[in-house]
Amino acid sequence: MKEKGSTRAQGRVRYGQVDDGLGPNTDIGARLRSLYGAVQDEGIPTKLLDLLEQLDQAETRQKKIPQGE
Repeated sequence: MKEKGSTRAQGRVRYGQVDDGLGPNTDIGARLRSLYGAVQDEGIPTKLLDLLEQLDQAETRQKKIPQGE
């Protein structure tokens, strides 16, 4: 006889596939979406923007220098 708890340990079967509880419509999925949304709404620090601007300037200067010199 099959134990009743064995399917719980393997995950729920849904539409012929095992549901591991990590899909987009689970509690974990909702929490991850919420966390991602909060991070997305944060502003970019000024120091990081300054560093990116310096990188752009350095790349522009590098492109102006002819290769092989």
